[in-house]
Amino acid sequence: MIEQFDFFARIISVGASLMLLALVVEGQIRRNLKITLVGLLISTMGYVINSTPALEPAGWADDILNLVAMSAPFWSWVFGRFLFERDPRPRIIALAAGALLITWLTGTFIEALDPAPFYINRAISLILIADLIRVAFVDRADDLIEKRRVIRLVLPTLIGVQIGLILVYEMILGPLSRVELVQFANGILILLITLFAGIALARTDRELLLESEPAVIDTERDSVDFSPSETVLHTKLTEAMTEGAYRERGITITRLAAQLDTPEHRLRALINQRLGYRNFSAFLNQYRIAEAQQMLSASDHVDLPVLTIAMDLGYNSLSPFNRAFRSITGSSPSEFRKAAFADEPIA
Repeated sequence: MIEQFDFFARIISVGASLMLLALVVEGQIRRNLKITLVGLLISTMGYVINSTPALEPAGWADDILNLVAMSAPFWSWVFGRFLFERDPRPRIIALAAGALLITWLTGTFIEALDPAPFYINRAISLILIADLIRVAFVDRADDLIEKRRVIRLVLPTLIGVQIGLILVYEMILGPLSRVELVQFANGILILLITLFAGIALARTDRELLLESEPAVIDTERDSVDFSPSETVLHTKLTEAMTEGAYRERGITITRLAAQLDTPEHRLRALINQRLGYRNFSAFLNQYRIAEAQQMLSASDHVDLPVLTIAMDLGYNSLSPFNRAFRSITGSSPSEFRKAAFADEPIA
C-alpha cells in the first residue's frame, strides 16, 4: 500500500516538475536563474525516478540517470545562491561540479574504489546544502524584499529536510538501503517542495526573478513621489547617510532603524520599494564605494593603504570591499587609483 502511494506521489511530482519546466523556459527570468532552475527541475525529476524501484531503468540509462539525480543538491545550492543574490564565484561552482562529476565517474567505472566515491559525493552534497541554509538564514536580515525573506525561511528548510536528511540516511545505512516508509516520506517531501516552488513561481513578481536595473544613490526628494511620512523618513535617512552612518562597522538595518527612531519594516519598505535597493548591503555599498572613489583619487590619500580605506568605510576585511568596489566600478581599488593618477596632468 505504501509503495503504491509513493508511486503516485512521484508521478505527480514529475508532472508538476514538467509543468514548472515549461513555465521557466517560456518565462522572462534572469538568465542565471533560468539555467539553474532548469537544471534543478531536471535533476529533481531524475532523482524522483531513480530513487524508487518502480520507475528506475536498467543498464547504461541507469548510470546516466544516477548522474542526473546526484546533481540535485548542486543545482539546489547554485539556484538558491543566485535567487538570494549571493552569487558563488565561478571557480567555486566549477570546482563543486567537477568534484561531483569525478565521484560519479569513479563510482560508475572503477569498481575497485567502491563505495568511497559514493560517500565523498554525499559529503560534498551535504556541504553545499549546509552552505545554502547558512546563506538563507544568516543573510536574511540584509534582504529587503519581503517575499524573498519568506522564501529564505521555507525553501531552505524544505530542501534541508528532504535532501540533507536523505544524504545523512544514505551515508549511515549505505547506497543500497531502501525502506518503504522512508521512500514514501521522501516522495511526499519532494512533492511539497515542487508544489511550493510552483506557487512561488506563479505568484512572484519582477523583484525575485526578473532582471532589475542597478540602484543608484537618489538623494533628491522630488525625484520620487513620497507620502508625507515617507518624506520625513527619507529626510532623516539622507541626513544620517550624509553624516556618515554607513561608515559604522557591522551596521544593520535593525540598528539603523533604531537610530532613526522608526519601525524596521518602514525603513525596509522605503529603501526597497521607493529607493530601489534589493539588499541593505547594496544600499550601504553605494555610499561606501562613492566615498572610496573620492579617497582613492585624492592626492592627500595617495599613500593610504586600500585596507585602511576599507576599514574606515565600515568593511570588516579587504575581500568584501574589493568585491563591492569591482561590482560597482568594474575595476579593483588599486586599478582605479592607478588610473585616476595616470589621467592627472603632469605639473
